[in-house]
Amino acid sequence: MCGRYVMARATSDLVSAFSADQVVGEDVEPSWNVAPTDDVRIITERKGPDGNVRRLATAKWGLVPVWAKDTKIGARLINARRETILEKPAFRKAAVKRRALVPADGYYEWEKTEEGKIPTYLHPTVPDPIAFAGLYEFWPDPNLPEDHEHKWLLSVTIITTEATDELGHIHDRTPLVVPPDLYSEWLDPGLTDAEAIASLLDSIPEPVLSPRVVSSEVNSVRNNGPQLIEPAQDR
Repeated sequence: MCGRYVMARATSDLVSAFSADQVVGEDVEPSWNVAPTDDVRIITERKGPDGNVRRLATAKWGLVPVWAKDTKIGARLINARRETILEKPAFRKAAVKRRALVPADGYYEWEKTEEGKIPTYLHPTVPDPIAFAGLYEFWPDPNLPEDHEHKWLLSVTIITTEATDELGHIHDRTPLVVPPDLYSEWLDPGLTDAEAIASLLDSIPEPVLSPRVVSSEVNSVRNNGPQLIEPAQDR
């Protein structure tokens, strides 16, 4: 699963890295301990009169389906399994209509050992950010009038897949990382055929990430700062 990650890039860096045409929503402070229900940055793409428009937006981490009675369900839908997103009621409409990229510098997993759980930071071998495959939804707050600026809540879930090879010994699941050459295809609002989307999911390769054991300080969501991703022996 993906339950905590790092996103410490400035808005201008994300606009450049993901070729965003627009920036919408509140700014999000850099964080070395992004946790479920936090506000996060996402990349989406919608059809416009002159072609597709790519946006850098702000969403709540934890998907709230349009049919939900309240936002509490979001805390249980921070991840979506790649194998079932085209089938599960909470995800299947978003999978064909509302796909997103979730920028990250890396993410944390806890390796189970006889001595306890070891916090590990998994990060790319290049300086560029990575992009988790995500799904987003708009949820209408029934307690607010139609013209209220906060009527619609934008939320997102991160897709996970089975981890193999190097990552598999740390945790059996890993976020699905979309490579740059597939950004446009993944975000394309014109791609709505379920079989084509399934084929696209199958074509996404396993990411090349480096594991780094870090301090147990990351175990608490109250802790934040660049020291969290430093090697444990340096702490």
